Amino acid sequence: MIYLIGSSLGAFLRGFGRVTKVICAQLWRFIKWAGAAIGRSIVKAFTPKPSEAPIPPDATIDDDETVLDPVVEEGPWWTKPIPNGLESAKTEVDQPLTNSIKIVPPSASNNAGMELLFDKTEVDEAEPSVQEPKIVVAHQPTPLVEHIEVERTLHYDPPPIDLLDPVRVTDISVDKEALKRNAETLERKLKDYKVEGKVVEIHPGPVVTMYEFLPAPGVKISQIANLSDDLKMALEAINIRIVAPIPGKGVVGIEVPNEIRQTVYLREILASESFAKAKSKLTLALGKDIFGTPVVTDLSRMPHLLIAGATGSGKSVAVNAFILSLLTKASPQDIRMILVDPKVVELQVYQDIPHLLLPVVSDPKQAAAALRWAVDEMERRYELLAQYGVRNITSYNQRIDRMINAAQRGDGNNESQLGLELTGMTVVDKTTVDGGLENLERLPFIVIVLDEFADLMSVASKEVETAVTRLAQKARAAGIHLIMATQRPSREVITGLIKANFPSRIGFSVSSKIDSRIILDQSGAEALLGLGDMLFLQPGSSLVTRIHGPFVSDDEVTRVTEHLKRQGKPDYHMEILDDLEEETSDNTIGADEDELLNEAQDIVLSTGRASISFLQRRLNIGFNRAARIMEQLEERKVVGPQGVRGEREVIR
Repeated sequence: MIYLIGSSLGAFLRGFGRVTKVICAQLWRFIKWAGAAIGRSIVKAFTPKPSEAPIPPDATIDDDETVLDPVVEEGPWWTKPIPNGLESAKTEVDQPLTNSIKIVPPSASNNAGMELLFDKTEVDEAEPSVQEPKIVVAHQPTPLVEHIEVERTLHYDPPPIDLLDPVRVTDISVDKEALKRNAETLERKLKDYKVEGKVVEIHPGPVVTMYEFLPAPGVKISQIANLSDDLKMALEAINIRIVAPIPGKGVVGIEVPNEIRQTVYLREILASESFAKAKSKLTLALGKDIFGTPVVTDLSRMPHLLIAGATGSGKSVAVNAFILSLLTKASPQDIRMILVDPKVVELQVYQDIPHLLLPVVSDPKQAAAALRWAVDEMERRYELLAQYGVRNITSYNQRIDRMINAAQRGDGNNESQLGLELTGMTVVDKTTVDGGLENLERLPFIVIVLDEFADLMSVASKEVETAVTRLAQKARAAGIHLIMATQRPSREVITGLIKANFPSRIGFSVSSKIDSRIILDQSGAEALLGLGDMLFLQPGSSLVTRIHGPFVSDDEVTRVTEHLKRQGKPDYHMEILDDLEEETSDNTIGADEDELLNEAQDIVLSTGRASISFLQRRLNIGFNRAARIMEQLEERKVVGPQGVRGEREVIR
């Protein structure tokens, strides 16, 4: 019974609560309606009637001639009828004024005399004027320099620029209407995704056009960066790249490919003023930036360059352009080169030019030997720098030039001796200073070009990585520089140790963001267009610059190399490969029995272990030689046949 009573009471209270809630809601609606009605009544009571409007003190009214129209009570005051003959007066005063009074003077055609005309108290706001984006055309035809100032020597004539194909003049007119339509499309598409803003500037270039988008306050930049695919579809573009934000500016850059892409030619860059005025012998012609400005850089300041990109992205063409840049600027006395071409066909066209230290290397083992020689040459040069008390190869060559010039003038015994004594050097050769100049060695720059670095890493990864790392760490002051290219941007090829010592990198078009991060430590290369489109990471900076690499044809390369070959035969230093020959001879000593065979037998019997890698570590020998020793031990019945894991049973 108590339960039933409690249940009934609870149901009653719940129902009463619902009824009370409905009553309160209706009461609140009535209060709001009553308040609004009272407010309207108060406003109507204090609104002046047309006949009661104040008259300005400077107005003169003749009581005899002035007749005021009766007040029309129907409807609001702004809907009152206009007397006949005053339509023109209404047209004159129908301007956006506030609470203004127009006194119409009496006239013959106006029997009413004067009329008080009131404009609307509420004026519609004028629509803001639409500001169109500013189109900044920065790229202009590059002023061509007919002749490049290169130091000529008695036996060397630099290649003239006429050997390169003439630049094809193309129409670079800008379709401003199309650019504005694209800007409107960008704004509209971003607005569809709740990203308010406006395109403020448009920078058309030879390959892409940069749209500078100013986001509205409160818009996150990440929202814009995540809409790249949607914008690409809206613009019907091959690919777009979003720079969020543009360094040094408060806008977001949206790079859209042009419908008609202009070709950047190597002759344009070599004939530009920036390349002609460059003083360094190691000047590289990179191409043009997105605004059409020629871009050159100094390899000695980089001081090494790592290039990576997918097949067909323009990597090999860029390597050829860099080599021709060096050959155009420097003589064989200024720069010597080692070209490594594991693919055999890419760099063979440079065979027998006078700048080479070696014939073009295609064998990975010879390439490893050349890298070991470069490390030894680096150490030798550092000893020379220390003896002459200088810090880099440029200061060393300047001191050698002064000493040679002083000796040729006949006062070498004094000036050269004084120069040596001031630096505290002990390596003074009296015959050299007095008359013999053969021991005063001027050091040229050495540039090592590795076209496919991945092939070298697959053959001798540890040895090659060690040599490359040592050169990258120390070779700058010694005048030895590396240019390495690969089409496999994987962590096995571009290791962390190599990346740490190559602050300058160029990334061409790749297939994924992961590959882009391996090359440049950031994404972006996956949005490039290919065919020479690159991102350049400068040393000491985390910001990349988009550059369109120059195109150079095979015929142009052939004409330049044929001109260089006519200058004379190269001075090859085949002793560079002596290290490889010594290693080969060590591996083939004793066709019947290796000289380390007995020692290897003692090691195997004492330790009870028999594997090729174990012999490599204990005897400090190469893989081939260790495998040969293991086979000879098997012939002696010291070890059994090779097992699945490479281990062999030791026969006591």
